[in-house]
Amino acid sequence: MDTAERDVVEDDRAVRPAAASADRFALAERAVAAIGTTLDERRTGAELVAFLAEVLCDAVAVDLFPQDREPDAPPGSLRPVAAAGRRDLLDDLRRTPRGDVLVRALDEGRPLTASFTRAGGHRLAALSVPLLAWDRAFGVVLAVRTDRAFTDDEAAVAHYAARLAAAHLHHAAEHYAARKTVLNLQEVLLLAPSQPHPNLDMATRYLPLGSGALVGGDWYETVRLHYGRTLLVIGDVMGHGLDAAVDMNAYRSMLRYVASTDLPPHRILRQMDTSMSEDSNRRPATCLLALLDPARGTVAFSSAGHLPPAVFHRDGTGELIELPVGPPLGTGFSDYESATVPLTPDDTLLMFTDGLVERRDEDIDTSLARLARLHVKPDLDVSHLLDEVLDRLGADAADDDVAALAARLRHRVR
Repeated sequence: MDTAERDVVEDDRAVRPAAASADRFALAERAVAAIGTTLDERRTGAELVAFLAEVLCDAVAVDLFPQDREPDAPPGSLRPVAAAGRRDLLDDLRRTPRGDVLVRALDEGRPLTASFTRAGGHRLAALSVPLLAWDRAFGVVLAVRTDRAFTDDEAAVAHYAARLAAAHLHHAAEHYAARKTVLNLQEVLLLAPSQPHPNLDMATRYLPLGSGALVGGDWYETVRLHYGRTLLVIGDVMGHGLDAAVDMNAYRSMLRYVASTDLPPHRILRQMDTSMSEDSNRRPATCLLALLDPARGTVAFSSAGHLPPAVFHRDGTGELIELPVGPPLGTGFSDYESATVPLTPDDTLLMFTDGLVERRDEDIDTSLARLARLHVKPDLDVSHLLDEVLDRLGADAADDDVAALAARLRHRVR
């Protein structure tokens, strides 16, 4: 048994209830302001160690158990996510026997203090606090200092900060689970739109916003009609989360039903708006319809509050199509018009939701003009053209979900 192992002295005193001094309350207020500003677990861990390093110790680390999003991690293993202060002190403490305070605090579900001797005879004080919330252990906080042992009041402050961080980690886990459910629902709905007519080449993309936010109600659809025609649809239900995804499915189902009657686009929108506005709990949605007719070489549009489409020509230049815009669906106003423009097999139609072009603190006309100025590589197929547009506009870093649909007429199949 080495010197460090012989000199480990565990202190099993229970931390006193939080009754104490004004200093503890002041530190608790600072902890509330400093910890849990996001739903990112690494950011929460970093905020916790920064707070404790400032008020209590020379070094501090947070280790977390793997979450559901990490299926390949060994069960029960801890992984470091944040540390602050003197790493050498933490390394010395981690080399103590496996019966150390880090493991004991997790086993007993309470803060524990200990002291041990470093090489050279220097004494260290250690404090280990489990990250517990709603009977779930998320990990452990380990704090070390050299000048004196941790008092009960200081242990209580660390315990409060750890419970605060654990609550935010719990919310982050719940948020991730809910977001995964909504995203799975939306992906199931979007991955398999109805098959367009063989007269049409088409590509679709859906890019959800990054992990800090819930997915929204962006959607697209295709409806194959008689005489080689195809109705293309793109829409965006206002808001985010499960409710928006559910409403998105309702709009999509209604669209399929109404479009099967083979009405012109503006009458499809009228019927959808009338039906959806009867439910006062239904969220409004923007929607753009495009009826492609290869035999005539035309596309008929109708818009319910949606951004205009773009067309990219064979030489790679693009332009926006100006359309009359009616009110969003679900408002009950039902005032829509159709506009028909020519479309050749050398043109690629692009329909998209606002996440593709909108940027914070920028006028939407400026955002649309950026799209219209794009010059993509000539003679790209539909899928590669769509990918290039998304890449050139920075869709991966967009401020909102992005749904996009690109289509090009083929020679008519009889």
